[in-house]
Amino acid sequence: MKMVCLIILGPPLLTLFGTAIAVLLPAATSWLTNSGAHGFSEILYAFTSMGNNNGSAFAGFSADTAFTNWIGGIIMLLARFLPLVATLFLAGNLAQKKVVPESSGTLSTKNGMFAGLLIGVILLVGALVSCQV
Repeated sequence: MKMVCLIILGPPLLTLFGTAIAVLLPAATSWLTNSGAHGFSEILYAFTSMGNNNGSAFAGFSADTAFTNWIGGIIMLLARFLPLVATLFLAGNLAQKKVVPESSGTLSTKNGMFAGLLIGVILLVGALVSCQV
């Protein structure tokens, strides 16, 4: 579960940490063409893009500074390789699991009951997500 959490939460947390550090810098206002909420969204978009291994920015954000180059590069590397390494550790842990013999409490994946439960869960989750207002 630790590896799954690292895979899922790593890139968003890196994005938020990079944004938080950038916003706290006094020089950040000179990188923006807009102030207020739009200026914040310029910084957030830039670091979200870096955390998702793209590196683009809003047109008004001056991303070519030493801070954004260094921190953005570090975020790009970590956001790419932390989930990759965590996935390898997760695969290694799953490969080392012992095979448990089938019993009366085992849910077989070869029959119609499993298919029905799977389709039901997919429909239920889809309905709950689409009905959310």
